[in-house]
Amino acid sequence: MMLDSSEANTFAANFCESYMRISRLFKNFIESERAGGLILVYCTLISLFIANSSLHAVYHGLWNYQMAGHALEHWINDGLMAIFFLLIGLELKREVYVGELSSVSKALLPLIAALGGMLVPALIYLGFNAGLPTIAGVGIPMATDIAFALGILSLLGNRVPLALKVFLTALAVIDDLGAIVVIALFYTKSLSLMYLGFSMGVFGVLLLLNKWRVKYLSVYLIGGLAMWYFMLHSGVHATITGVLLAFAIPFSNGDTNSISHRLQHSLHKPVAFLILPLFALANTAIPLQSNIIHSLLEFSSVGILAGLIIGKPIGITMFTIIAVALKWCRLPSQVNIKQLLGAGMLGGIGFTMSIFITNLSFNEAILIDQSKFAILTASAIASLSGLIYLKIVLK
Repeated sequence: MMLDSSEANTFAANFCESYMRISRLFKNFIESERAGGLILVYCTLISLFIANSSLHAVYHGLWNYQMAGHALEHWINDGLMAIFFLLIGLELKREVYVGELSSVSKALLPLIAALGGMLVPALIYLGFNAGLPTIAGVGIPMATDIAFALGILSLLGNRVPLALKVFLTALAVIDDLGAIVVIALFYTKSLSLMYLGFSMGVFGVLLLLNKWRVKYLSVYLIGGLAMWYFMLHSGVHATITGVLLAFAIPFSNGDTNSISHRLQHSLHKPVAFLILPLFALANTAIPLQSNIIHSLLEFSSVGILAGLIIGKPIGITMFTIIAVALKWCRLPSQVNIKQLLGAGMLGGIGFTMSIFITNLSFNEAILIDQSKFAILTASAIASLSGLIYLKIVLK
């Protein structure tokens, strides 16, 4: 049936309107805080499904495919994740210069809360694993996943006080810094002083270029690549290069014209929608065997579960109460202890950083899979409990 010109114009107008509406919805979703977290959830579910289907052998073979002497999974974890750490470093640098960590009074509360959120889970894990070979996983429950935590918090909409969102963001950034320090200090298995010296030499040159106000981003990126290569062969985990490079790149006054701001802005979408989803796909291909539930009763799994689900909220809230009682700092306006407890519960979402540290902690495949399953379980419980609790408290 042919359409006359008026019908054709109406159809075209409706189609364009629908297309624009869909485009706006997609754009809003991509730019929302919850998008990154939701995509990680979908990628994890897809990975678990394929890993336990008839395609499991092909799927595992994909991530073990050798490229230039290393498996594809290794390139993702040691290569692409360095870009993720670069973004974390840039965000941390911005917070230190002009954000919520730019003064002692602003930084003290989230700093103390983050310290509690790292120490208490670590102590709980140690309590279950002291004297066991699994003690190497002590860093696993110390981490918080920024994308997931903020994504869950954003589901509550406008009822969340801005100060609470800022507090959780600052806490998670400091938490990531703590995880980076833990990785650098405790997960270096062998050390080559020569390669480490080369890497630090390149870092020193980049700092001098920053001091001399050299503002060509390509110079820093090339230097960062050289620094990553030397760090990779030094024994220190190569992703640390990302954070070091972030602090070598000129910040200037932090406006939209600074190369630090431009790089941070350009990295957000590739990291959220490419690098982290690839990391999730490559690292959550866990075979869910009949005894996988029973593995949650292993000491290492219990330490992870208790550390993330119980240790995080207790540590964050307890240290905050002590700091406020001693008048070291005060609570943000419109935020109370009950709300901070909810933020602490969301702090138990480990995921990305916890899985990353798991890969560094253990060598046995079965122990790695069990730990990852415990992380996924703990993160799911922390997400749901934190969301439900805050929905009640924020009424």
